[in-house]
Amino acid sequence: MKDKRLKQLALNIKAERVRKNFSQAQLAEAINISERSMSQIEQAKQTPSVFIIFDIANALEIPIEELFRGIPKRTDGE
Repeated sequence: MKDKRLKQLALNIKAERVRKNFSQAQLAEAINISERSMSQIEQAKQTPSVFIIFDIANALEIPIEELFRGIPKRTDGE
């Protein structure tokens, strides 16, 4: 389940970044992380901290909830 949730988060981040016409480099610079880290986040190869997610939402000027859209809730035993 973690992989599914991380993949959905990654897809949401990329979709919002593209919708706002940011390059990975621009968004990375805006939130003070490396372009490589931004790429890894969008490929679901790196789990961003809650503070990075908060910074991404602020840089894109969207509610943080938008980045969690479509992410399934954790169920017992997962």
